[in-house]
Amino acid sequence: MRILIITQYFYPENLRINDIAFSLQEQGHQVSILTAKPNYPEGQLYPGYSIFIKGFETINNINIYRSNIITRGSGSGIRLFFNYISFVFLGFFKLITIKEKFDTVLVYAPSPITVGYLGVFAKYKFKVDPHLWVHDLWPESVKVAGGINNKIILYLVELMTRSIYFFYKSILVQSPRFKEYLVSQGVNKNKIKYYPYYAEDFYRVVKEKPEIKSLFPKGLNILFAGNIGVSQSFDTIIEAVKIASKKVKELNIIVLGDGRDKKRVQEKIYDMGLSNCFRFLGTHPPESMSYFFASSDALLVTLKKSLIFSLTIPGKLQSYLACGKPIIGSIDGITSDIINNGKCGYATESENYNALANSIIKFDRLSVKEKFDLGANSRAYFEKEFEKNKLLNKLIEIIKK
Repeated sequence: MRILIITQYFYPENLRINDIAFSLQEQGHQVSILTAKPNYPEGQLYPGYSIFIKGFETINNINIYRSNIITRGSGSGIRLFFNYISFVFLGFFKLITIKEKFDTVLVYAPSPITVGYLGVFAKYKFKVDPHLWVHDLWPESVKVAGGINNKIILYLVELMTRSIYFFYKSILVQSPRFKEYLVSQGVNKNKIKYYPYYAEDFYRVVKEKPEIKSLFPKGLNILFAGNIGVSQSFDTIIEAVKIASKKVKELNIIVLGDGRDKKRVQEKIYDMGLSNCFRFLGTHPPESMSYFFASSDALLVTLKKSLIFSLTIPGKLQSYLACGKPIIGSIDGITSDIINNGKCGYATESENYNALANSIIKFDRLSVKEKFDLGANSRAYFEKEFEKNKLLNKLIEIIKK
């Protein structure tokens, strides 16, 4: 099958669409990519790329068409707006230069939904039915992540979203609970297909590496991996640690990642006298994450209390499950259900730091075997629901129809 994938982000930027594209190519499909010149997350073009260089390249036999783009810069709201909009406009001009023919088009839309317009253009240029894989709910995402509550702006985003959905043959959603919300926006329920993330092959059960284990202090090590932003509700973690550290000897929260809220979070930890309970280890290549997970006792996932977060499955969950570790969550909705019903660990209400503290204390008191069993349940759940080859086959079934 000849597949055009439209995504604002692609290799060497690190997103899951990379593995999907390369894996489909390995299966014998002919994959091409329409994307932007890489600048995420640093906000500047990667070395070797410029306005005049690498508008087209081939990697692993995949043709990659790269449009110019206004870079993210520092990630301020206005700069991000122009970053997103510039890909739609400049991507359109790159799209019309593509001479290949395609059997289908898949639009990967982690954020924002505006990338969907390029799929609409592709629908008419290549005379194929496009498919849109959405990862957020709009305009809910604007309210939660952007802090925007202006009714006029939200109404305009709502209209834009409805107009985009109208042109797609199918809407792929990463959580089954997105379906009701999209139906309320006028989307035909038969167009909506549940298609979750999978974890790349390097997320797996591994043995500890001494050089990584040496970075961990003695005691109970609970690891948080990913973005350190407002949405992750780090204040809940800090307040929970303040309580739990009085009951758990040598409690350590290991943090892997970066984000806009990191500086404020570190300052609050210092002001509350909890610096000895937190260790920030920076960012590391995804391929090494399994070894960090192996050196931890449990993995931590938290999100703010909101409608959208209660409906979503954060991408890190599949990675956590794949590595066969117990999971502790302060999170509502479907993710909480997966953790608790799958007996993978303990999940309690979002932003309830007392409940999170109790989960940490409860976990600390488990036997070695009980902790091991929680981790084994995590891996078993992953293999049942999120195994890579099963989901790749499901993707092809959806987009070839």
